[in-house]
Amino acid sequence: MFTGIVQGIATVVEVHELDEFRTHVVAMPAAMREGLEIGASVAHNGVCLTVTGINGDNVSFDLMRETLRLTNLGALAPGGGVNIERAARFGDEIGGHSMSGHIICMANVVAIEEAPNNRRLWFALPDTIGRFVFEKGYIGVDGISLTVGDVRRASDDSGIEFSVNLIPETLSRTMLSERLPGDDVNIEIDPQTQVIVETVERVLAKRA
Repeated sequence: MFTGIVQGIATVVEVHELDEFRTHVVAMPAAMREGLEIGASVAHNGVCLTVTGINGDNVSFDLMRETLRLTNLGALAPGGGVNIERAARFGDEIGGHSMSGHIICMANVVAIEEAPNNRRLWFALPDTIGRFVFEKGYIGVDGISLTVGDVRRASDDSGIEFSVNLIPETLSRTMLSERLPGDDVNIEIDPQTQVIVETVERVLAKRA
């Protein structure tokens, strides 16, 4: 389990490609490697990955075909950065919301609004996923626990668009500060919201 509170950014130093499979290696600061062992879980842009090798500062992770298809990790190259969070431990403070590290889809950045002390990002989602997104609800964006600001219909009616507001602390410690219109981010829906929506839909379908 993860909390959605990103602990820092790790730089990708190597990428080893195989057929529908890759291993990427990231440089993790000493504080983030403390007690880290092979087999441990670490979230990369919200994706739960397993440590497969440790060599000094460098830590290796394997990415399967489905991970490469469903997330933005397949677009990473050496020199790129990822949001990193170690798995939560019993007794840790849950500063964000409970997250599994299982990405449901990617969302596209469609607009950025700047303000003196914050930034608002807008993302597009299809209705199949957008039905789980509500104003003031929780959502995971590249592994960051965020509160949904506004929700609106896309101008071409292809789905919904939602916004999140980012404070300077979030911008300083995560990769969202570098996202531009056209970029893709990983999305994890709040599991409790998903269960409630799907249960209500099944009940209403039976009544129809």
